Amino acid sequence: MRSPKPVLVLLHGWGMNGRVFDTLAARLADAFEVRAPHLPGHGGRDALAVNTLHAWADNLARQLPDGATLLGWSLGGQVAMRAALDHPRKIRRLILLASTPRFVTTDDWPRGMAAADLQAFGAALLADPETTLLRFLSLQTRGMPGQKALLQQLRQTLLAAPVASAAALAGGLAILRDTDLRAELPQLAQPTLVLHGALDALTPAAAGAWLADVLPAAQHVEYARAAHAPHLSHGEEVEAAIRRFAHG
Repeated sequence: MRSPKPVLVLLHGWGMNGRVFDTLAARLADAFEVRAPHLPGHGGRDALAVNTLHAWADNLARQLPDGATLLGWSLGGQVAMRAALDHPRKIRRLILLASTPRFVTTDDWPRGMAAADLQAFGAALLADPETTLLRFLSLQTRGMPGQKALLQQLRQTLLAAPVASAAALAGGLAILRDTDLRAELPQLAQPTLVLHGALDALTPAAAGAWLADVLPAAQHVEYARAAHAPHLSHGEEVEAAIRRFAHG
């Protein structure tokens, strides 16, 4: 029997799994039917035969009822934006958490990570996946108060489900390297909430501000003392923002 509550889908980022939303899901369970699926090849799910942004977005859309609210964190936000553009009937509202239209910098996009750094990260991943994933977690919390406790929480989440497959990790890195949604985003008509941490070292706060300026129906909240995981470091504030947005 279909739940009378609106569906809220929480989509995690690269290398992680849906368990990263356990606390947020529990906070919101009274108001929403909360789902936190694993990305393809993550958390014990099989990888897709083709690991591209379009393939991952199409796969996600097939799991959604019409009119869902979709939250995407980091790479999950890029999957969510792609799904909202390609399957607008499925997604009524969109929440972008520490996400970006383009992960790497270019001459006309200074709001990202240097391509050479991402390439080095990919080479390190092939050589030592476990150490590289743990280093990636440390980047998510860099520079913020309570970093040690938050990093431990992320590590526990990473270990709470099977590690992502090599194919999914490589595919995700390729998506991060190649994706550029900037030209299409003015067409994204769904009401969108952009949540970002001012201390984010992976997807700079300027990327969130850009999203809020360009998206036709966007609201923007920036957390001054948050880094790349505001849903963990500022859980109550993120919960409140989601409630206001989803029921507004």
